[in-house]
Amino acid sequence: MFTIDAHQHFWKYHASTHGWIDDAMAVIRKDFLPAHLEPVLLQHYIDGCIAVQADQTNDETNFLLQLTAENSFIKGIVGWVDLRAADINEQLSYYKQFNTVKGFRHVLQGEDPAFMLQPGFINGIAALQQYQFTYDVLVFPTHLKAVLELIKKFPDQLFVIDHIAKPYIKAGLIADWKKDLELLASFQNVYCKISGMVTEADYQHWKQADFTPYLDVVVNAFGSKRIMFGSDWPVCLVAASYEKMLGIVKDYFASFSLTEQQDFFGNNVTTFYQL
Repeated sequence: MFTIDAHQHFWKYHASTHGWIDDAMAVIRKDFLPAHLEPVLLQHYIDGCIAVQADQTNDETNFLLQLTAENSFIKGIVGWVDLRAADINEQLSYYKQFNTVKGFRHVLQGEDPAFMLQPGFINGIAALQQYQFTYDVLVFPTHLKAVLELIKKFPDQLFVIDHIAKPYIKAGLIADWKKDLELLASFQNVYCKISGMVTEADYQHWKQADFTPYLDVVVNAFGSKRIMFGSDWPVCLVAASYEKMLGIVKDYFASFSLTEQQDFFGNNVTTFYQL
């Protein structure tokens, strides 16, 4: 079975660049590079990964490109570009020459929901579609109504929801998130990464059962063909080892058919990012 981790990060830690890593996440205040991840992937029989931006600069995209050129197990990158830039088409044309650049992401969770509906951002998403780049949607549940308005404008653009839209697992809240996520899932061009859950739970005291109702919602909404596994390494290390993060989804999908498991752990991400 060909397996791909659809969501992880690399960085050379700098306190100013990575200010979002607060005291509660101090364990990840250090460098995380391909040499640290590759043995972990090998240990768990994972064939490759998608490296996703963690900093909002063009330097970040170029940093990921360099790592990809040096490490064949990085199968693709989701970079950053200022989608509101006047020269967005020129920038995307430049990145199109690199077949490992699969898509882009902006940290929308740090913006007001209205940010993604401003004309400049809309223009950038339209440009992504023109160059056949994907878009990773990183948001909190409070952004989902705006996300719905965004995707309605682009029925032919591939979107993927990162980290199941970060539901409030620690608080046990599910109803509003469920309703909004199900609306998004009704659009066939929208996929969902089952990733990042442990950092939305109680870091120290989560248990497998905490995630089951949220996983049920995602799988029932998106089906087996539009979901993919992502570890969110190294961010996941705040609350769980790679092995434990992988174990959550392996246990959940153990009763699914082999085909469904193959789709979740590899085929769907290969299709989505055109690996």
